Amino acid sequence: MEKNNSNIPDITFSGDITVNGPMFDIHDNEHVYIGRPDKRVTKINDSGVKKENVERNEERFHFVHPEIEDEEAWRIHQSIKRLVAYQKIPEICAYLKELKQKGKVLLPSVAAVMYNELVRLGMPTGDGYSEKHFSNSYTK
Repeated sequence: MEKNNSNIPDITFSGDITVNGPMFDIHDNEHVYIGRPDKRVTKINDSGVKKENVERNEERFHFVHPEIEDEEAWRIHQSIKRLVAYQKIPEICAYLKELKQKGKVLLPSVAAVMYNELVRLGMPTGDGYSEKHFSNSYTK
């Protein structure tokens, strides 16, 4: 690696290079692969249709309806995850009931099962988020 007069390194790569971690701007390279856990990779298949591939390192929300397509199921998972992080129990239960009416989720009849799933997704367990309080809102 040589440095030119402007203090920018002159780097020449040959072959395929894989970089894990933060990446810098790359120009004029055809074969650069960046590996990151939640990186969206867009590929164009033979028919010219773009398809996004997303690597996911977590378990999806358990109660998504089995007939929902994978991408939609992950969108539901992300929306519930955001909801439990920022909203109170009545809003969470109202959203779950709305998803059930739209046929996107299958809700268990036992509130404790749903409570444990929401805690797994990041719902707090402190004041105002007890299982008893959740059960009261969930069964209404």
